[in-house]
Amino acid sequence: MRVLAAMSGGVDSAVAASRAVAAGHEVVGVHLALSQDPQTVRESSRGCCSLEDSADARRVCDKLGIPFYVWDFSDRFKEDVIDNFIDSYAIGETPNPCLRCNEKIKFAALLERGIALGFDVVVTGHYARLTQPADGGDGYLRRGVDPNKDQSYVLGVLGAHEIEHCMFPVGDTIKPEIREEASAAGFSVAKKPDSYDICFILDGNTQAFLGKHIGMRPGMIVDQEGTQLREHAGVHEFTIGQRKGLDIKAPAADGRPRYVTDIDAKTGTVTVGTRENLKISTIHADRLKFLHPAMDGQIDCEVQVRAHGGVVSCSATIDRDADFMVLNLNEPLQGVARGQAAVLYLPDADGDIVLGSGTICHTES
Repeated sequence: MRVLAAMSGGVDSAVAASRAVAAGHEVVGVHLALSQDPQTVRESSRGCCSLEDSADARRVCDKLGIPFYVWDFSDRFKEDVIDNFIDSYAIGETPNPCLRCNEKIKFAALLERGIALGFDVVVTGHYARLTQPADGGDGYLRRGVDPNKDQSYVLGVLGAHEIEHCMFPVGDTIKPEIREEASAAGFSVAKKPDSYDICFILDGNTQAFLGKHIGMRPGMIVDQEGTQLREHAGVHEFTIGQRKGLDIKAPAADGRPRYVTDIDAKTGTVTVGTRENLKISTIHADRLKFLHPAMDGQIDCEVQVRAHGGVVSCSATIDRDADFMVLNLNEPLQGVARGQAAVLYLPDADGDIVLGSGTICHTES
């Protein structure tokens, strides 16, 4: 097969490309340039889009003896990821920009161009697995075998078309063994730290970044009874479940810590309460993406609402025609925010199967 290897410049994509070469595929490496002003991109960053990363990706491809290209996706990245991030915070949501980047850039846009150029699949270093049933039916997207690195959650926003054209060669291996393999292959990225930062917020100050783009929109912080506690500069400064940085001088009457429990962007109201007030039992989600055509009606499954943790069993009622689903949780979750993805899983003896996802638009206690 003709394989397009997405080279982030990290150890995982390096080993993924190496395994694709070893499997006998015709592999071409590509690094995505996502900054509209390359001079602003950090060197030695812990993001995934720095100048250093591009150079690291090139060195890996040179060592593998495969062609290497840089594709400029900066316009689409700004529109689909950065602008979406800003707009979501402006309306009181808490988006995951890395998840949106996977959906819109690293798969949809990359795959669109790759297929147009005659490639069969895109290979990435994500920790997830694709397995084929014995009956030869549709394949399954599953969690990676390394529970500490599993990235199936951020792939839950993909559709069936994207999954059909993907390869995840490292999903069946734990991270320490991937590093050992990279070291044995002589890749300079073998000990490179994992990426954690939001790549387009150069100094890591999310509030300052959002304040610059959204501007001052003062509102009030109130308690559960509606008592005004202090004025704030904008709802973009807060997320559901936040405890630090509330800057409320007077302690709660019961002396317990306060957390952000609700954000109303229309009125500029941020509500705080106890940890108990954070618990929710029902999730409403729209913007559905499913990997299997039978996903409709009611199904018992599990839901994950953050990249790490927050997994509970639930009863999902799915209406694909209305692009809407309701999840009734069998045990409460805390700190669930609008704008997060609710990814559904089906427990299975061979590893959890990813069913699909929706974007959380409403919650109920």
